Amino acid sequence: MSEMTHYREVWAPRPPRTRLMVWFAWLLLVALFVYCWQVMTENTIWAFVSDAPRQAMDIGSRMVPPRWGYLPELLEPLWDTLNIATLGTLGGIVMAVPVAFLAARNTTPSARFLRPVALFIIVASRSINSLIWALLLVAIIGPGLLAGIVAIALRSIGFVGKLLYEAIEEIDTKQVEAVSATGASSVQVLNYAIVPQIVPTFIAIGVFRWDINIRESTILGLVGAGGIGLKLQSSINVLAWPQVTMILLLILGTVVVSEWVSAKLRRAVI
Repeated sequence: MSEMTHYREVWAPRPPRTRLMVWFAWLLLVALFVYCWQVMTENTIWAFVSDAPRQAMDIGSRMVPPRWGYLPELLEPLWDTLNIATLGTLGGIVMAVPVAFLAARNTTPSARFLRPVALFIIVASRSINSLIWALLLVAIIGPGLLAGIVAIALRSIGFVGKLLYEAIEEIDTKQVEAVSATGASSVQVLNYAIVPQIVPTFIAIGVFRWDINIRESTILGLVGAGGIGLKLQSSINVLAWPQVTMILLLILGTVVVSEWVSAKLRRAVI
């Protein structure tokens, strides 16, 4: 009994070497955080930071009450914003559908050449924010609604294309095999075996992206791409804080309504 007690191993959650590596990793993480904090706050004026709560309260007091009489002037820019989101979403969907079929393993004509190109388009679209797209397009085609519509469309390609090609790859292959066994052509297989399976997902993705685009299109006017963002920028420039409050309330109401409509449509489809 004493010998068994003498040779009994003491249980530990991790071996000593693993625990040392974990502590070293935490040390590196803390050092990285301290370094990043120093870089970010190198040019920070802490007097402004300490005065920020008072400034926020001062601006907040000037924003109340909202200027309700400014609402009629916002209806046309709001309509422009909705058009930017809607037309941009439609344009993005039109461009994303062929890209998704080229990116999916089970529908691409060339897994070696066309699929990498399609995946690159999806990644490039998703990696650039719509505000950056709008900045580039305003410089290329000038300010206005067209720049905002194209920016939303280019941003939507990656989102819709990625979700759609993943849905295509997850279809039931038995239906494809059944249609192919009848001697159907590749186009007929696509129409009768693949498309019917992805239509509900496709509609849900489009509605969801439209909901997101409404939120993103509200700020494109800050860089000259049209919409209600232009009114927001001009109101901030002249320190018309009651107008800013009215614009923010209108944006909030629009987003809430679009969220409700999006949820209803997705529920109806799915």
